[in-house]
Amino acid sequence: MHFVYSLKCKDGYYIGCTDDLKERLSRHQNGYVPATKNRLPVELDFYVAIQVKYKAFEFEKYLKSGSGRAFVMKHLL
Repeated sequence: MHFVYSLKCKDGYYIGCTDDLKERLSRHQNGYVPATKNRLPVELDFYVAIQVKYKAFEFEKYLKSGSGRAFVMKHLL
């Protein structure tokens, strides 16, 4: 499984994709991910499990787009 996830950061949200959600969340929380290390603390807001890796990365890309951000704000937060 591949997971598209959202983290609530001190200054907004971060969207990512991984095949090991628990390990990736731990790396974010401990400051090992450059994109979020200056945005601590972070907490898992939501995640979606997707079987096909390609589809997971496509969904992550969509959520980072303007219409994807609007979708997240309306339906997932």
